[in-house]
Amino acid sequence: MKRVLIMTKAQHAGADRAASSIAAWLAERRVEVVRPSAVADPSAVDLAVVLGGDGTLLGAAREVGARGVPILGVNMGGLGFLTAVGLDRMYEVLDHWLAGEHRVQERMTLEGRVFRDGREVSQGVVLNDLVINKAALARILDLPTFIDGRFLTTFRADGLIISTPTGSTAYNLAAGGPILVPGLQAIVLAPICPFTLTNRPLVLDHEARIEVRLERGTDAHLTYDGQVGFELADGDRVEIGRAARPIRLVESPLGYFEILRTKLGWGGAAGGRTRSSQDV
Repeated sequence: MKRVLIMTKAQHAGADRAASSIAAWLAERRVEVVRPSAVADPSAVDLAVVLGGDGTLLGAAREVGARGVPILGVNMGGLGFLTAVGLDRMYEVLDHWLAGEHRVQERMTLEGRVFRDGREVSQGVVLNDLVINKAALARILDLPTFIDGRFLTTFRADGLIISTPTGSTAYNLAAGGPILVPGLQAIVLAPICPFTLTNRPLVLDHEARIEVRLERGTDAHLTYDGQVGFELADGDRVEIGRAARPIRLVESPLGYFEILRTKLGWGGAAGGRTRSSQDV
């Protein structure tokens, strides 16, 4: 018998109602439904259905995604980049999953480690990004940055975003970084409000090892996926690289480019005729 874990946004009445409807629908099809409080081993399920927004899915990715469980994100409000299936398409996608016709995409993750006086003091795995930033009234940060042991530059900025392709449409995009198709294997470095305007976002190979050192790092913080924070100190070293396990997301029937058009307000349907090279 298949087992489905249903996770919902906290204190969201609509998500709770949808969870009850999904549970009844799955039970009619002889699928066992469990909730987080009843699962001792989150990896012992075949699918996790997450009802909420992208933030809810990021939390679920830490709890069950790192264990290899595929995640179906169902958005309870506006269309999300991660929770890209709306309530109107939810049962269609579940039908495909039951029939074994669904598609799962592996999304690379990053692991960050903080070292202080030679010992590790913080560690975390992210689906979107790690961000080093300063408090609201703190002075600008000096962040010497090394790639594979070689010095890149010292970013003088309000902070630095280290992002996966999945996270390229999150804080990275707001900071002027590039959009990467989520299936790519790459890492983006994007400075936040750099003092030197020629400091631009940089796309790195997915196997790159990044080291960021803190000089003048008073009131600086490291955040993991914008949800878990750690206070940094002068002299700390933050090491970032690709994590061992990807997160597996059930693909939306919309397709990634339709999600981009909808979320970013790009042009509508294609024109009446196909452009040729002579049109350019």
